[in-house]
Amino acid sequence: MYLTHSFMSDEKKQSSQPPLILVVEDHDDSLLLLSYALELLGCRCICQNESYTTLLVAKEYQPDLILLDILLPGFNGLDIVRALKREPLTCNIPVVAVTALAGREEKERILRAGFDDYISKPYMLEDLEEMIWRLLDDKFETYSALEICHES
Repeated sequence: MYLTHSFMSDEKKQSSQPPLILVVEDHDDSLLLLSYALELLGCRCICQNESYTTLLVAKEYQPDLILLDILLPGFNGLDIVRALKREPLTCNIPVVAVTALAGREEKERILRAGFDDYISKPYMLEDLEEMIWRLLDDKFETYSALEICHES
């Protein structure tokens, strides 16, 4: 009976675990800001400031979502998203472009490359939160960032 209860508790813990988000951003300040914002939203995150190992990290950790800068040294975000969408282990992970490229043509090019969504810098925390909730559906329960700020 104890083993069954223990197993069920572990299973419940796993199903209620906050979503894991892989963040790839080469500017340390932006990376830190995103990690704080995701923590505030109740997410866990893996942060990378270079692009070379993104595919390997995504395959190994199977994040629920990837936030990917476009203008990265080495492999750019467009190359990375194409590789992620070709790989069977990562093709179903939603990938969001987080970029300063804000023009309509750039947005269309980014979405055509395989990104699931797009958010331009600078962004509002509420916009980031809405996008994450929309893409991750019911993978986590959390308070709105505005509710948390009002409680403080």
